[in-house]
Amino acid sequence: MNSQTDKRLIAGPAGAIECAIDVPADGLAPRGLALICHPNPTQGGTMDNKVVQTLARAFVHLGCRAVRFNFRGIGKSEGGWDEGRGEIDDALAVLTALREPGEPLLLAGFSFGGYVASQAALRLAEDQKAQRLV
Repeated sequence: MNSQTDKRLIAGPAGAIECAIDVPADGLAPRGLALICHPNPTQGGTMDNKVVQTLARAFVHLGCRAVRFNFRGIGKSEGGWDEGRGEIDDALAVLTALREPGEPLLLAGFSFGGYVASQAALRLAEDQKAQRLV
């Protein structure tokens, strides 16, 4: 998204997951974590999709840490397409790896990513629930 984007690989259920993390530029502590899921990878969806990047930019402007990631088999993420099942597991793995204890959570997604975000939201424990779903 910009030159300050932190790109890293984290451990996922099907191998490494490629992530991109953006933080507010003002130096203040982020107000929460916004996890953004991309459109269907079988139709060219990636974390660099323009809608996903626009969501990330909006969350950063709101003071959140914005995390985008590539589902399994896309970009540097390992594994292969799992018809939505494994992709939900990917989103939960990213949350487990990058969310700070007690950190407020916003889940977002575009198209197929909206489905993944909604299903991930249903799997979170009551004390880990998202404050918003976009």
